[in-house]
Amino acid sequence: MFSRLPMFQQQGRSALNHKLDNIQKLVTELGHPQTKFKTIHVAGTNGKGSSSHMLASVLQEAGYKVGLYTSPHLRDFRERIKINGFEIPQEEVVEFIANYRSFFEANNLSFFEMTVGLAFDYFAKQQVDIAVIEVGLGGRFDSTNIIIPEVSLITNISKDHTDILGNTLPKIASEKAGIIKRNTPVVISEYDEQTADVFIQKAKEENAPIVFANEIKTHLTTDLKGFYQKKNIKGVIAVLDFLRNHFWDISEENIAIGLKSVVKNTNLKGRWQTLGENPKIICDTGHNEAGLSYVLDQIAKETYKNLHIVLGFVKEKDVETVLKMFPKTAHYYFCKPNIPRGLDVHLLKELANKNNLKGDTYSSVELALTFAKKNATPEDFIFVGGSTFVVAEVV
Repeated sequence: MFSRLPMFQQQGRSALNHKLDNIQKLVTELGHPQTKFKTIHVAGTNGKGSSSHMLASVLQEAGYKVGLYTSPHLRDFRERIKINGFEIPQEEVVEFIANYRSFFEANNLSFFEMTVGLAFDYFAKQQVDIAVIEVGLGGRFDSTNIIIPEVSLITNISKDHTDILGNTLPKIASEKAGIIKRNTPVVISEYDEQTADVFIQKAKEENAPIVFANEIKTHLTTDLKGFYQKKNIKGVIAVLDFLRNHFWDISEENIAIGLKSVVKNTNLKGRWQTLGENPKIICDTGHNEAGLSYVLDQIAKETYKNLHIVLGFVKEKDVETVLKMFPKTAHYYFCKPNIPRGLDVHLLKELANKNNLKGDTYSSVELALTFAKKNATPEDFIFVGGSTFVVAEVV
């Protein structure tokens, strides 16, 4: 799967085809498995992964058999496809590829199309009650956008993948709004005056009930760290309210316990995850302007003597804009994630120096973290991030 066919995770824009023809061919070949279970569809720039895991956790607490499809993975491909927190067995993946390899090759299916087909096929075979399906990129032309969900959720909208989705928030919102379906309720986690009208207009066209969740009042918390999760919780609660109003048996206790048990129930990694103590070491997969602003705000609330930041990016990001946000007083350990899309470490250092961020370059993420640990005292704080793929190498 990884070596023979296009894959956005490794190659970027060249792996995309901006149409749903191939995934439609594949699900036809598979017998339309996506119609054999209920779904929730989740899109957004930031927060869609955390929100998807929260929803899955609550539904598990309510006693349902829950499929969860997310991307990208951090360490193991099978992280993308889970049922009640358990990853798809290796033999299921091998058998699926063996059975349909000639079809994949004949139709030149992408890595993501194959993976979505695998998830739908597996969830149907295992007879899940409901599956939480996270959009991979955008929404309108994403391979997951062939489902008819019980409810859709769109989380934060900010600038990311601008070369593909557009360079303004309304353009990006328009792509995300592509998941809004006819007569299907949609929840928008955050109200933003730059994007709200895009969602309202699309919902009106589709006769889709729409709710902006930012006005929800709640004292509920989650075991996912980071104060930014407060916004995600509101969107999740609004989605659960829709389900409860349509005869899904989900109690207040299920919601409270589910939100507090996300890591245990779904085995989520990389969201403000603690890697060590004395010095405290934290990693987070926030990787665009909005996501990193939340992370940096969180770092500012920590207590430490000195701050060390292990930092790497991929090529497509607006790195110069993002680097302006980082603290000038930290010591930096610049590195390149071990994928073809990784940004050259010397270019990263050059861009960082322009923004008065000082540090050294390292040949790998592992080596950068090793030196950060070596230089830090027990009272210091080490952060690892900048890219999902940097985090993937340390969790």
